[in-house]
Amino acid sequence: MAKLSVIDLQGTPVGELDVADEVFAAEVKEHLLWEAVRALRARKRAGTANTKGRSEIARTKDKLYRQKGTGNARHGSRRANIFRGGGQVHGPRPRSYAFHVNKKARAGALRSALSLRAKEGNLLVVRDWALAEPKTKALGKILGSIEAEAALLVDSGNRNLQLSARNLARASF
Repeated sequence: MAKLSVIDLQGTPVGELDVADEVFAAEVKEHLLWEAVRALRARKRAGTANTKGRSEIARTKDKLYRQKGTGNARHGSRRANIFRGGGQVHGPRPRSYAFHVNKKARAGALRSALSLRAKEGNLLVVRDWALAEPKTKALGKILGSIEAEAALLVDSGNRNLQLSARNLARASF
């Protein structure tokens, strides 16, 4: 059984917690981590790049000049891509970059992430998140005392903790 250190709100160790080896001491599969992070970042992309095509340009649809007798090359429209201010051919369109990661791959990535953090000693269990009132400043002090640069806070039904953490930049509930 893997062991995680248990601390109190002041940051002093109060014991150890036995956790499942299947989750916290599993083999770290970097490819699954890479795929999960890539999917997360792709899902967050705005994908708003856009250009106007030939049909979207605000110009007349009339023929530029007559077909024959001018000595110039044949042209049909000022909207054509060869003209300044004309439409873009095969330009970018708004799209979603999101892609699907299989359920077992996502679970494997989570196991790998937890195992990696446990191996590095970056996982802490806090014995009691008993906050008297929802204060972001108080939670910031607590996280500073345990020297947590970034934190993922997991607790069920603790509304004060949730309200305190929601405005901290490097903390997620």
